[in-house]
Amino acid sequence: MAGYLTTHVLDTARGCPADGLRIELYRLESGAQRLLHEYITNEDGRTDTPILPESRFETGQYELVFHAGDYLRTAGLALETPLFLDRVPVRFGISDPQAHYHVPLLLSPYGYSTYRGS
Repeated sequence: MAGYLTTHVLDTARGCPADGLRIELYRLESGAQRLLHEYITNEDGRTDTPILPESRFETGQYELVFHAGDYLRTAGLALETPLFLDRVPVRFGISDPQAHYHVPLLLSPYGYSTYRGS
């Protein structure tokens, strides 16, 4: 079985999943970013499919860019201009081609956290 990559976003300010948040997935190679795909989170704050499915899963360096500012504006949580958080990049490495990597984002207007989940 090959590995795969998933994510989800939780809105910690409102205590709910972040529905409608745009996410970009990039592969980092030789100092350059290559866009692999864009996703929009569903009502559960997740993507409908793995963001890097088994058929495209490879070891290497990646970056998820969470478009937090657009989401915060839509949710009515954008209280100032410019926003404190707009785009949130998360760079990470995939070293095990057989593993499930899960990179969630816990988001509020003034802070975020991430970790390797399961």
